[in-house]
Amino acid sequence: QVHLVESGGGLVQAGGSLRLSCVASGRTFSNLRMAWFRQSPGKEREFVAAISRNTINTGYGDSVKGRFAISRDNAENTVYLQMNRLTPEDTAVYYCAADWKGFTPSYYGLAPMYDFWGQGTQVTVSS
Repeated sequence: QVHLVESGGGLVQAGGSLRLSCVASGRTFSNLRMAWFRQSPGKEREFVAAISRNTINTGYGDSVKGRFAISRDNAENTVYLQMNRLTPEDTAVYYCAADWKGFTPSYYGLAPMYDFWGQGTQVTVSS
């Protein structure tokens, strides 16, 4: 079992930045594929970013490419999401997700491919 706890959300003005953190506990963090998803009211959960176990491979949703960066520190059991040039459209609850499966482009962006989820952290971007 894996327990995930997100932090770092809050209110920020458009154009600003935030960094989200997700700490994992329960099993060997370095064996987990990690990802961030987000969900706004009335919308489906959207893929934001994913990172492989060894930190070499990353993937991003089209709406955040060039603005967001995912990283991880296996020694600290933590994955990060650096969010820059935020817009009101980035307002959502951001969820950390984890799974044991490998980093395969065909499914690392699919929410059903993740077995473990955090409770989410709210990000609100004001215009």
